[in-house]
Amino acid sequence: MSKEISLGGFLRSQGISRRAFLGFCSTLASAMTIPSGMIEVMAKTLEQTRRPAVIWLSFQECTGCTESLLRSHAPSIESLIFDFISLDYHHTLQAASGSAAERAREETMHRHAGEYLVLVDGSVPKIRHYSTIAGVSNLDMLVETAAGAAAILAVGTCSAYGGLPKANPNPTQALSIGEIIKDKPIVNIPGCPPIPLAITGVIAYYLTMGSLPPLDHLGRPLAFFGENIHDRCYRRPFYDRGLFAESFDDEGARKGWCLYKLGCKAPETYNACAHVKWNQGTSFPIQSGHGCIGCSEPDFWDRGGIYTSTPQGRFDSELSLTLAASLGVVVGAGAAVLARRKKHRVEQELADEASAPESQTST
Repeated sequence: MSKEISLGGFLRSQGISRRAFLGFCSTLASAMTIPSGMIEVMAKTLEQTRRPAVIWLSFQECTGCTESLLRSHAPSIESLIFDFISLDYHHTLQAASGSAAERAREETMHRHAGEYLVLVDGSVPKIRHYSTIAGVSNLDMLVETAAGAAAILAVGTCSAYGGLPKANPNPTQALSIGEIIKDKPIVNIPGCPPIPLAITGVIAYYLTMGSLPPLDHLGRPLAFFGENIHDRCYRRPFYDRGLFAESFDDEGARKGWCLYKLGCKAPETYNACAHVKWNQGTSFPIQSGHGCIGCSEPDFWDRGGIYTSTPQGRFDSELSLTLAASLGVVVGAGAAVLARRKKHRVEQELADEASAPESQTST
């Protein structure tokens, strides 16, 4: 298949109907908070877009990010990532090996210089000999490959923040992608593993809009990491009522009470798990009876342990401060409005008196 064929032409050659494609665009638009009126524009743009060349680098990782993507349930959504892009290099998925595999990476870098996307899963050991591919250290391969890239997607928490390889005592001196590459736009898509739709959504947004999506302060797409899991969790009402499971097999656990006391990190974790979910939207860890481990946050492995709760007082105090600040703003704004109204009323009364007829004022 020629690399020059448009995405629309490629999808038609694969027997994918326009209705299915529009449904896919609608799903992505919803996920990326793109206005519904843009769906048709999005579809036309994607249809005419050339599939971008993609180099997928795997470093210190468990292959879980790739496995998550391969086991995605909906061909019309996540699996289409392989129709959206020309995946030219990926250790796990490519048929070539050895020197032939490395030639594919080098040819893509030269043929599509300045245009190709680099997806990276796994952290990078600062100590070069700890991990090499074809005799090239992970660090050198990343720097070389990133030099001609248009943008980089750090897929998974290991790539985005260092993940488990960077956990104490960090024997390989593992680094995240952003700690090494400073001159390229980087989107962090953390998770252990990340949600496949987040990867697809970012790529589709990039192809449609010609730019990367809005990001939060940690470099994550706001469309997927802009909301707290705790706020979207169906067990939140139990938290507010003080109803907690004390163990995984007590009455509270059987009734679906909040898992906060069992180490759930949802109050301090931002991800789309609570509404996108996994396995055809069937469930997510909390719904399956296990607390959130906060895997989309930096240094999650060293933040007190999976089954150790964040001090509730800290979270509640932070929440109280936030509410108090918000209340203060509201009260202050209300007082200012009242003051302005009172001043205006007094000024109006004085003006009325000054303009009143002398006969009225004398009486």
